[in-house]
Amino acid sequence: MKVNKLLSIALLLVVALASCKKEETRPEIFSRINAEVLQNSKAYTTLEEATSTIGHRLTGSENGKKAEEYTYTKFKEYGFDDVQYQEFETKAWSRGTIDVTIDGESVKAVTLGHAPVEADVTGELIDMGNGLEADYAAAKPGVAKDKIVLIYISVLEGSPEGTRNLHRSEKTAIAIKHGAKGVVIFNQVDGGVLLTGTASVTGELIPIPAICIGKEKGFELKEKLKAGKEVEVHIQMTNNSDLIKARNVIATLKGSDLPDEKIIIGGHLDSWDLATGAIDNGIGSFAILDIARAFKANKLQPKRTIQFVMFMGEEQGLLGSTHMVREAVEKGTIENIKYMFNIDMGGNPIGVNAGGKLNDTTFFKTIGEEIAAVDTLYKNRFGNRSGLHSDHQPFMLEGVPILSIIGNLDRSIYRCYHADCDDFDLVNKDHITNTARFGTMILFALANAKTLPANKMDSETTKQFMIDNNLEEPLRIAGDWKWD
Repeated sequence: MKVNKLLSIALLLVVALASCKKEETRPEIFSRINAEVLQNSKAYTTLEEATSTIGHRLTGSENGKKAEEYTYTKFKEYGFDDVQYQEFETKAWSRGTIDVTIDGESVKAVTLGHAPVEADVTGELIDMGNGLEADYAAAKPGVAKDKIVLIYISVLEGSPEGTRNLHRSEKTAIAIKHGAKGVVIFNQVDGGVLLTGTASVTGELIPIPAICIGKEKGFELKEKLKAGKEVEVHIQMTNNSDLIKARNVIATLKGSDLPDEKIIIGGHLDSWDLATGAIDNGIGSFAILDIARAFKANKLQPKRTIQFVMFMGEEQGLLGSTHMVREAVEKGTIENIKYMFNIDMGGNPIGVNAGGKLNDTTFFKTIGEEIAAVDTLYKNRFGNRSGLHSDHQPFMLEGVPILSIIGNLDRSIYRCYHADCDDFDLVNKDHITNTARFGTMILFALANAKTLPANKMDSETTKQFMIDNNLEEPLRIAGDWKWD
């Protein structure tokens, strides 16, 4: 009897001590995440494996399918029970042949995405500067009609102060509007580097051929035209446009307290086909894959549900993310999406950019201070702006608050943007590991916030956010301005 009593008392003491155990603080959790990811991160090695065994990840291609399956399998390996494919059907574009001659001389060129399936065009070349509406307004009326226009991909030195650049697709749309029969965009990178990328604002085929040539050749042609010489261009190409099926890959970690509130962290898995897309967007999507691994490895339980998403079709017009948002709107679940954290070509974080109307302007600064206390590489920079042309866009247009990292990468890697040099040798192991460890901390803090720092914006607030960020013009060009 006495022994039983002593055992009961001992058991009660064990229970009491367990209940008194101090709950782990967020800084303590951050320190634990930091140590685990530094020791066990798989971001660099999985990206190396994928680029070497799969290659490029073009949507609709066999390589794209292999990339979808690769990340699905990794999510499962990392311990996720709920991993799904979200299939969508779309027209996907791929390049065929190209032959470009300028004044009878063969010129190295790359076809821009969504150029026609067939084109054989000869025409006079005219210089349209930056290719903005202001350039056409400053020229004679009808100057581009039935001509092939030469356009700089960025903003030329000596342009009026405050000139804002547009995307290559928007410059192409302006050229088509003014009657051009072809578009020659020249790159801003030295050494004859060529880039691809879509020339369509809608994801549909454009009616005229669009190509990219090297920087040096572009400026040479500008000088010829400036001197009053006529330049003739011949563009011949074939391409493919086929109805295909592609899949977003989604791993879900259900929230403990607020399971119906959803935080999406995503980045595009697809790439263009000139190289392996290690930077665009291997460093983003494979960091997200490792953030998912870190949640499982560190037994992190979020209060809100987190979905880790590998989007396909971003390069060809935000196809996968648009499909996800459209489906959420149709099902009436868009209100459940409380934040969209997008990582696209970002890395080595030193801060965050939080798009939307913030209720709490101190939230990200506070967690930034805690991250910086773990490692001073994180500088706690903060922004509240946004742009277009990545997978956050369809969410943002529905008023969903968005988040991205402010990175600190070697700028030289961006010379290979969409080019044939975007390969694994550009990837810095420390930088992609930093994305994984700091990204895990940021995501954990957001998913476990007592109150989220921003709420979904209503239509008028979203409209004003677009205007404040100078996004009305490009959205109107693309036909995505929905406030008329």
